[in-house]
Amino acid sequence: MLVELLFATGMVALTVVIHGVGLALLGRVTQAEENAKQLDWLSARGVGFTVGLVLGLFLLHGLEIWLYAVLYHLLGAVGDVRSAVYFSTTTYAAIGYGDEVMAPRWRLLGGIEGINGVILLGWSTAFFVTIMSGLRLRRGKGSKT
Repeated sequence: MLVELLFATGMVALTVVIHGVGLALLGRVTQAEENAKQLDWLSARGVGFTVGLVLGLFLLHGLEIWLYAVLYHLLGAVGDVRSAVYFSTTTYAAIGYGDEVMAPRWRLLGGIEGINGVILLGWSTAFFVTIMSGLRLRRGKGSKT
């Protein structure tokens, strides 16, 4: 159990650092875009900005899911790479279908990934809402509707 907890702690630390750096970079890009142009969230540029932000968040979560999947595969906790990615995705998103299971020795690691994923998804949601609220406020202040 101690080895499992050490792996889990390492993965949580790694994914939190990756997530924090990723959100900081996305924040800089979004701030530069917002400052460069008074971005109207209903314009084509605003929609492109929103889609780009969502794709950036998606890539960030994808990287974190794949890191867990690679670990599961290397540990032999799940059958093959496809199963490892599937298991990691459903666990990270707290869906947990249960049709793909880990070796009993590593199940605690999977449970901790679920908690980690929920927190990171919540962090991304808060980030996204904050950015979009800023655009919405900018639209309300600067528009002539």
